[in-house]
Amino acid sequence: MFTYILRRIISSIPVLFGILVVTFVISRALGDPCRAMLGEKATPASCAEFNHRYGFDQPILTQFVNYVNDIAHGNFGESLRYGKPVTELMIERLPTTLELAFAAMFFAVILGIPLGIISAVRQNSTIDIGTMLVANIGISMPVFWLGLMLAYIFALLLKGTPFQLPPSGRLSPGMSPDPFYEVWGLVVASKGTSSVLEFISRLNLLNAILIWRWDVFLDAVRHMILPAIAVGTIPLALIARITRSSMLDVLGTDYIRTARAKGASRKSQVLKHALRNALLPLVTVVGLSLGSLLAGAVLTETIFNLSGVGKILYDAITARDYIIVQSFTVVIAVFFVVLNLIVDISYIYLDPRVRLD
Repeated sequence: MFTYILRRIISSIPVLFGILVVTFVISRALGDPCRAMLGEKATPASCAEFNHRYGFDQPILTQFVNYVNDIAHGNFGESLRYGKPVTELMIERLPTTLELAFAAMFFAVILGIPLGIISAVRQNSTIDIGTMLVANIGISMPVFWLGLMLAYIFALLLKGTPFQLPPSGRLSPGMSPDPFYEVWGLVVASKGTSSVLEFISRLNLLNAILIWRWDVFLDAVRHMILPAIAVGTIPLALIARITRSSMLDVLGTDYIRTARAKGASRKSQVLKHALRNALLPLVTVVGLSLGSLLAGAVLTETIFNLSGVGKILYDAITARDYIIVQSFTVVIAVFFVVLNLIVDISYIYLDPRVRLD
């Protein structure tokens, strides 16, 4: 397995390099960053100073080599729009998107898999037809519309009831706890360590658990419910359909009929024998869906006032902020590569017939 993982890591290097090249070329095709940033104040003199400051007056090949060298050393550069290091922006924005992505995927998996199993077991029944109808509706609904409807229902129509949910933000006012490393009295040894600890502390759910603030944890969960449902509805519908299809294929195989002939219970046939062998395509879909969610959900983050990756990428593209676009794209690409590697490795444990080497 170690050999396979090493091969995958090595083979990922050309992929990441290709992403760097494509992103660099496309970002340069967006237009003049000086005129996008300075607007009417973009005089030839000011643009010359601006381009020299950020190295845009150098040859394209030189700019690309410098950028790759900076990335290799962990330096993502300085944002043109915000005027501060992109690393700080990542520490601020990535935790929001990570929490939203994992919450949405948890919602999709915890409901999608049982619905798919029930539909497969009760094929062509009223439950099966109803479940697949709901799944088709869920995969067809625009995310922004669903987000607005959820906010309207749970924040306005149900206001004052136990079912009221906050329509925006990550925490209620006054619910900003101290970072866990300050509570624990940890000593930060270096700037890199400080950045990692700050990043972890901005994961509100994890930080609340680490400092044993269950009131903060519950408040963060309540704020995450509506955006997670809005973003997770499409993956939920996809997971339910894939689970149903895979389960139907497995339930018709010879070894399931053999288990039935030996007197195995229906629960054992479905959960012990069929489900495990139906998980391979499902795990693939979950991995790809999670990677897509980590890329950010611009509309959802805008509706629920979440400052995440999607929103900052949209703002960076409209403002011609090359540095942010390139840096966040590379980070998202690394997420995809890692997720695909995890999915491939999980095949060994789900199906012993799979041999990665």
